[in-house]
Amino acid sequence: MRMRKKKNLAPRMEKCESVWVKNPKEYKGGWKHLFGNDNSIHLEIGCGKGAFITGMAKKYPNINFLAVEKVEDVIVMAMEKAVKNELKNVYFIDINAEDLTDIFAEGEIERIYLNFSDPWKKKKQAKRRLTHKNFLDCYKKILKPEGYIWFKTDNKDMFEFSINSFAEENFKLENITFDLHNSDFKDNVMTEYERRFSEIGMPIYRLEAVYLGWEDKRVKPNILDKLPLDKIQSVKLPHGKIPFDKIPVIGKKTEKTADVPALKE
Repeated sequence: MRMRKKKNLAPRMEKCESVWVKNPKEYKGGWKHLFGNDNSIHLEIGCGKGAFITGMAKKYPNINFLAVEKVEDVIVMAMEKAVKNELKNVYFIDINAEDLTDIFAEGEIERIYLNFSDPWKKKKQAKRRLTHKNFLDCYKKILKPEGYIWFKTDNKDMFEFSINSFAEENFKLENITFDLHNSDFKDNVMTEYERRFSEIGMPIYRLEAVYLGWEDKRVKPNILDKLPLDKIQSVKLPHGKIPFDKIPVIGKKTEKTADVPALKE
């Protein structure tokens, strides 16, 4: 559901200038100077109305928090919470997640929070999901070595997609739960959405992903690698996967199929 336009948005934003970073690119590589200390920096991407990030800032005063949210009508409510609670260890940035590498240097963030990100349910929208490979590659650049991503969602399909996406991009998964509020995890701070979902009994899915920093250099096998080129009539492969029982074997009579070309005997 699209957020209704807020009245007096501009003056409300200006009243929150003490926690609003208007020029984030100027702090790239030097966010510790904004906070005035060398404490760890945690980042929430898509902070919504700010219940989670302000709750975390209250709970952990010795951690520096940054919150990204692209919708001004939403981020203004999060900033107002921080101002009301006089929080000194949290700042807000109104940018798109695609621009993170423009404002953060390599290894500048120790932990990323992804809470109830838009699942973009249609298959063709997969690249918009914040756990898609494109975003994970971005997170790898700004996370410290062995930095964590904490991920929560109420959407089962999104959770399954994310598990596979993390695994394919060399993240180690830990503390996976399919029902957070009935698990042993004790350090949970709820978002506005989460509180609403839990009140009607919906399960919350959660995991922690740590990037180990290693590259998968294994060479994927190619069925043509071991075939003499003079035995191949054509090298036009089908779009789909080739069933093992359809692969012709040299020296053995095989029937021509629509899947692969026959080989000369």
